[in-house]
Amino acid sequence: MDKVVPAARAVLVPTAGLLYTIPSIALFIVLPGILGTRILDPINVIVALTIYTVALLVRSVADALAAVPRMVVAAATAMGFGAGRRFVEVELPLSVPVLIAGLRVATVSNISLVSVGALIGVGGLGGLFTDGYQRDFPTEILTGVVLIVVLALAADAVLLGIGRLATPWQRRGTGARR
Repeated sequence: MDKVVPAARAVLVPTAGLLYTIPSIALFIVLPGILGTRILDPINVIVALTIYTVALLVRSVADALAAVPRMVVAAATAMGFGAGRRFVEVELPLSVPVLIAGLRVATVSNISLVSVGALIGVGGLGGLFTDGYQRDFPTEILTGVVLIVVLALAADAVLLGIGRLATPWQRRGTGARR
């Protein structure tokens, strides 16, 4: 198993990075040919955003699991933890801070990218950009920008809170850190 993980990482991380480099508007245009959908079908945006999110999360998960100190994993193994139990009780909890950080980046990226869907006719907050631009109405554009920023900040704050709840050992002032 120890040889499989580096091999999988060597393939998955660069592949995910390559997928993330595809420009979103190009992906929105190509997906209907691959999926057999209409170009204005919202499923194209959903699939594209899923591809981008998975691409970001592959690296985050790989980095999170690599951040767990090998000595801790070795100690858990020496204490008799099997691979499954070691993963659930040791590696996963210790990787939560990096996982949450990656999830925060993916979430904020996804929120910003969804506005690009308006360029192919799929509404959402991006519709405020295109409509405001077409009608030369800057207030509508500014409203779209502000709403997207507020939504991204709110989602980021929720994930940050979840991360803090999931990692009580990292909070300041707890018994272990006094």
